[in-house]
Amino acid sequence: MDATDRAIINGLQGGFPICAHPFKAAAESLGIAEDELIGRLHRLLEEKVLTRFGPMFQIERMGGAFTLAAMKIPVGDFERVAAIVNAMPEVAHNYQREHEFNMWFVLATERPEGIGRTIAVIETATGYPVYNMPKEQEYFVGARFEA
Repeated sequence: MDATDRAIINGLQGGFPICAHPFKAAAESLGIAEDELIGRLHRLLEEKVLTRFGPMFQIERMGGAFTLAAMKIPVGDFERVAAIVNAMPEVAHNYQREHEFNMWFVLATERPEGIGRTIAVIETATGYPVYNMPKEQEYFVGARFEA
């Protein structure tokens, strides 16, 4: 990762232009060409420096739902279960933790009833229960990660 990659990561966390040519506007703000920005983003995603590049939506305002979920997975079965869970399009932000509940992930669905259906699919496919922890109150945390 070079200085331009760092500038892209640091510069685009706080927002992305909303205009007819957003990548061009973003590239100009970084002092690079549009095709270079797009190419670098593709490379950063392919190299897993970035796991995701895209907007964050308040899905509930659009009629959808999301929840935090956790699972207790034996160490020897963790990779198998992670592959099953991560293959589901409703799953994001899957993390391993040093805790009895060692797999944590976010589920996002188009409709609230999709959460229960997705949990049932995961439980059937993995053989382990999913602990659903829907939010009770919303907080805004402006997290930024300096590259």
